[in-house]
Amino acid sequence: MTEAGNGRHMDQVTVLIPTFRPDERFEALLDRLSRQTLLPRRVLIMNTVKGSDTGIPSSMIDAWQKRFEVLSVFHVDKKEFDHGRTRHLGFLFSDTELVLCMTQDAVPATSRMIEHLAGCFDDPKVAAAYGRQLARKGSSAREHFTRRFNYPDTSFVKSKEDLGRMGVKTFFCSDVCAMWRRDVYFAMGGFEYPAIFNEDMVLAGKLVENGWKIAYAADAPVWHSHSYSPVRQMKRNFDLGVSQAQHPELFARYPSEGEGIRMVKQCAAYLIRSGHAGELGPFLTDSVFKYIGYRLGKNYRRLPGRMILKLTDNRQFWEKNE
Repeated sequence: MTEAGNGRHMDQVTVLIPTFRPDERFEALLDRLSRQTLLPRRVLIMNTVKGSDTGIPSSMIDAWQKRFEVLSVFHVDKKEFDHGRTRHLGFLFSDTELVLCMTQDAVPATSRMIEHLAGCFDDPKVAAAYGRQLARKGSSAREHFTRRFNYPDTSFVKSKEDLGRMGVKTFFCSDVCAMWRRDVYFAMGGFEYPAIFNEDMVLAGKLVENGWKIAYAADAPVWHSHSYSPVRQMKRNFDLGVSQAQHPELFARYPSEGEGIRMVKQCAAYLIRSGHAGELGPFLTDSVFKYIGYRLGKNYRRLPGRMILKLTDNRQFWEKNE
């Protein structure tokens, strides 16, 4: 096998990354992957193409392929992209025991990220494991807080027994950086599609309901955060609400509102206590927009089609499937 960096190969891991016009963060992601203590055997890039524009020069692909034993790029037309189906195609192309899903803007913060995620599967009942997300340098205080709220510094494992205590957070799992046991993935039917959003949490919920465990690996961090406008926040939360409304078997029993209110209260107190009271106004504005989007998404079946197209962050989902 070809060696890369100072790591050794992990025959059981494939890394699967959907891309669309990747930027320098994707270059940093690949560089960090090539320096892992456990190197992936395969890297599969599911690249979304708009027209004849691949968004990736062939010379760049050639340079990437020199870093890994097997790096494959599959092009998907933008009209055919789907959060669930595109990733599912990647699983079909994979042949390893574990598949690590990442996004193109998630940069590993440690060289042991893959090693720590793979270690979670020493427990034969763990079917998925997701890593910690850290706010990027220069992010707002509220972004740093919300990342810590959702991704604490202590690892844990969740199962069906935790539903009474954790509620909907038992199902939480993020394909920004999440590793899945491939045979269980297919046994459970894989990611559903068409999927407007939230394909990871829907599958994690099914795993939990069927007796599997979800691990959170705080020692497998990635740098990943955004600075969205209030309107973009509303649109993303609209799609989140839609995804939950489409899966009442999971989310009707464990609503998200209580957890959201708890986060808002704690973040507001943190901003005041830590000397960042100036961010309180923008934070509350963001929170109101998120809640409006989420509630509208939960009730999308009552809305006219033209209104849905204005509210969604994923217009092509509706144009293809409704």
